[in-house]
Amino acid sequence: MEPLNTEEFYFMQKFILEKTGITIDEDKRYLVDSRMAEVINVFNISSLKELVNRLKNDRQNILHQMVIESITTHETSFFRDIHPFECLANIVLPELIKERRKERALNIWCAACSSGQEPYSIAILIHEKFPEILNWKINIIASDISREMLARVSEGAFNEIEINRGLTREIINKYFVMCANEWIINRQIKKMVSTCEINLLDDWYGVPPMDLIFLRHVLIYFNLDVKKNILRKIKRNLKKDGYLLLGVGETTSNVDDSFEGVLLNKSLFYRMK
Repeated sequence: MEPLNTEEFYFMQKFILEKTGITIDEDKRYLVDSRMAEVINVFNISSLKELVNRLKNDRQNILHQMVIESITTHETSFFRDIHPFECLANIVLPELIKERRKERALNIWCAACSSGQEPYSIAILIHEKFPEILNWKINIIASDISREMLARVSEGAFNEIEINRGLTREIINKYFVMCANEWIINRQIKKMVSTCEINLLDDWYGVPPMDLIFLRHVLIYFNLDVKKNILRKIKRNLKKDGYLLLGVGETTSNVDDSFEGVLLNKSLFYRMK
């Protein structure tokens, strides 16, 4: 298939930036070519050139959504980078539980949650380590720009490869059941997680104040202006004594000085100054 020419690539670059905030540099041109191949097959489009023309002239939301979902990265795993979850179990959640005993409620947001391993990891952790708060109002919001990923979160089904990335056999047997070659998470865990379609470029006025926000391996895809805009809105949704967790190599330094890093064992969390 003939790759995008320079003009077509620049259009796709701008389209992706406007829709998702993701910056595709020139050296990632191949990525657009390869991921759009799936889109043109689904929509029976003859070439990448025709796809660009359709996007310019066609306002079909389904085509735009497919392009967005094809370009966004969905890499994730259960208890990814285990150290943050150890800090969550040993430091962060015990502190938040102590501070919220009067309200008996916790709000946790996993932004750009992909297929749901992160929010379900948090729910499992709470069940395992803090059974005394299971009668609290615990709201774990799993959000993503991809409707396909949110559908997967709601389904709570994982294949053999996914289930074996980060979970012990004991946890699998305790919280999942095999059904038609997939592992389905149990109802107790599933009901703790709710889904919400959120584009991080938009406003999130429906999101309640959060005790804990996971925004991991997300900011790396955005330019400085988009990062500043996202962190500005995070401040609006993070409680004064709440915690923000970014991915490895991500930082608020030189982006938003309203946050300060707090090193907890081997993980860096952020709080409002």
